[in-house]
Amino acid sequence: MPAIADRNSSPFKEMVATRSGDIARFNGCCTPQKRSLRSNAAAAKESPVSTPMKLKSPRRRLNSNPNSPANGIKGDFNEKPMKKNWNPKDFEQMRAVKEALHVSTAPSTVVCRQYEQKRVLEFCKVCVAQEKAGSLYVCGCPGTGKSLSMEKVKQQVIEWATMEGLQSPEVLAMNCTSLANTSDIFSKILGKHQPKKKLTGSTSPSQHLQNLYSSKQSLSGSKMMLIIADELDYLITKDRAVLHDLFMLTTFPFSKCILLGIANSIDLADRFLPRLQSLNCKPMVVTFRAYSKDQILSILQERLSVLPYIVFQQQALELCARKVAAASGDMRKALCVCRSAAEIHEAELRECASNLSLTSVEGEFISQQTAPALEIFQSQENNTVRIDHMALALSKAFRSPIVDTIQSLPQHQQIILCSAVKFFRGGKKDTTVGELNKSYIDICKSSLIPPVGILEFLSILRVLNDQGLFKLGQSRDDKSKRVTLKVDEADISFALQGVRFFRNCLQ
Repeated sequence: MPAIADRNSSPFKEMVATRSGDIARFNGCCTPQKRSLRSNAAAAKESPVSTPMKLKSPRRRLNSNPNSPANGIKGDFNEKPMKKNWNPKDFEQMRAVKEALHVSTAPSTVVCRQYEQKRVLEFCKVCVAQEKAGSLYVCGCPGTGKSLSMEKVKQQVIEWATMEGLQSPEVLAMNCTSLANTSDIFSKILGKHQPKKKLTGSTSPSQHLQNLYSSKQSLSGSKMMLIIADELDYLITKDRAVLHDLFMLTTFPFSKCILLGIANSIDLADRFLPRLQSLNCKPMVVTFRAYSKDQILSILQERLSVLPYIVFQQQALELCARKVAAASGDMRKALCVCRSAAEIHEAELRECASNLSLTSVEGEFISQQTAPALEIFQSQENNTVRIDHMALALSKAFRSPIVDTIQSLPQHQQIILCSAVKFFRGGKKDTTVGELNKSYIDICKSSLIPPVGILEFLSILRVLNDQGLFKLGQSRDDKSKRVTLKVDEADISFALQGVRFFRNCLQ
């Protein structure tokens, strides 16, 4: 009688090793399987019979494939499904993309500004809880999320007061550019306190508010008022009297004002606030810095995450973030560039479809030159906005004759422009020839480039003055002449950032 092969020593063992425990339990056997001897293993290697390959389950094969999109997913198939590529020819999808990238569309969450929002929110909480007036100055370059963050803070303050059982403050939010006169802001504040009362006599609204906040009986039982004054730069007058009187409203003994002033002028705080502090008014200052590349990329991804399809290649978004961060850090500019790139892609597909339909109507055969384009158009599964679309949109957004002029300058003239950008980055508007020459020499020394002499340096400044890039003042002493930059710093940064040397100089 032929011997029956042992399942534990046969090649079949490798195929069912993962199920051996289940089989043993099914047969009622609790004895552990014997370990195969080394001699048996050696014999198996020398045997000409090939060992059957160990099969994997479909899920294991999917996860073990490095090219699989599911590679790296930790076995949770209940997560969000993979997004599909969008169809730019679909009107509704295109409308949704433009709406998500529009500057007027408020996102559900404001990312990258949590620290600034927390500072402002804590300030407002203290004022509401203690029923104490106070002022806060919010400053930063355009497009850094100031207005959007203050809108979120306003909602959070009201929600917090309701949860804590406190009286929610009255809210007066206004854009100062909508005021016909700078002093009209006092009329709006007074109208919020006394909506039905009309002013009589020669007392101005500002003076009436001061009298109101000086009397305990006038505002007894009234709510705190949260005033959010956006575009505060519009209230800057020659003597700054309106700004001064506005902030001073929070210093009166019975004032109910919580003033949040939002401005684009960072240097205004340095020039104006010391005067207020000397009068016992000490506004808190919160500065919104320009967005970095990583922050711009994060915000773009957050806005696009609401769409159920993939719109942009990752490299295209990274290019947009890098270029905008180097030029200005303005998030609104990044959103406009992305919208423009999507529209460029849409126009490209529409033109391709139009050409193909024209060929079909004329009844002509497709030429060898048109056939590849048709094949690509018909088989194109990836309709995402590519890096070339983004590059074209960026060139349209930032390109100007000034950029061409700067890029065509000799190296030392470009270095002088870089030194001016670095020197004026702190908020200064002008400097002397001597100070600018020191900054220029520092860049040359750090880059191991021999600097030009002072006479040649002055000659270069005159050339840049003639081209409208600098304004050179008059003085008997050449080194004491005032130098003013006449072009936007963003144009210089954008024009020179393509060269690594200048990119390092501008950092």
